[in-house]
Amino acid sequence: MKHFFLACILLALFPVLTRAQVNDYKYVVVPKKFDGFKKENQYQTSTLVKYLFTEEGFETAYADDLPLELSANRCKALFVKLLDNSNMFTTKTSLVLEDCQGREVFMTQEGKSKEKEYKESFGEAIREAFVSVKGLNYKYSGKELNSDPVTVSYRNDVKNVEEKSKPKNLNPMVEQKATMEEQSYKDRTPKPSTLKKINQAVVDQSATQSVQSYESKTPKTTDVKSEVSSVAEPISGILYAQKLENGYQLVDSTPKIRMKIFETSMPNYYLADANGQSGVVFEKDGNWFFEYQKEGKTVTQELEIKF
Repeated sequence: MKHFFLACILLALFPVLTRAQVNDYKYVVVPKKFDGFKKENQYQTSTLVKYLFTEEGFETAYADDLPLELSANRCKALFVKLLDNSNMFTTKTSLVLEDCQGREVFMTQEGKSKEKEYKESFGEAIREAFVSVKGLNYKYSGKELNSDPVTVSYRNDVKNVEEKSKPKNLNPMVEQKATMEEQSYKDRTPKPSTLKKINQAVVDQSATQSVQSYESKTPKTTDVKSEVSSVAEPISGILYAQKLENGYQLVDSTPKIRMKIFETSMPNYYLADANGQSGVVFEKDGNWFFEYQKEGKTVTQELEIKF
């Protein structure tokens, strides 16, 4: 009886613990080609999964186009895998979220579909599986995750877990540089010795490296800001639709590609990507509209498309 009650308590706490764990991650990374598929975005699986996670408030990115913050620390993200357990008559899929070390953090329920067309069946199965993600009510906690690796050591047959990372001052080179900088600050009078010249060169070289590292980060930050501003730029004028394998690319009169739209199971309803801004393009009352999320609000913009 005691074990039964303990099991009930653990089952009740599991969704709460899982939700709190998922909330610690800021990004979700989606591959452009899931394992087991032959082509990128086959059956529009990648664009659909990215769109669904974006709708739930996650910051999403494709695996080959990571933002600067995520490139510097991949452990801020969860990585999506699609499990395909389909048979001849039924499409069955589940979504798995793993951390940067490949450990499973969350798995959805299995979505099923008996649609005959692959695109429609995978779309229906993925949406059914994604109901589990909606139930998490995701909201980023802002918690900084520790990405330091953990090693396991055995002493007298007892398993002890120790953090592998060490304080910076245990590095002899860092200690030496720090010691010389402190001495130089306290006593600025040069000492005419060979040892002093060598150590001074080390200090100068360290300063030069930190300056170069600071300068190299500046243009990258500027590029990100310019990219965000271009995404928020309104799309005006006539857009001409050029056929792609699974949708269209919309170009202006320059010609410049302003947006790519991808087919869905619904007529005249497309998943859209406008220079990194995800959304949907749809027809209503003979007019076309682009709808997306900006600063927590839904923005709808009318488009003039020539197919």
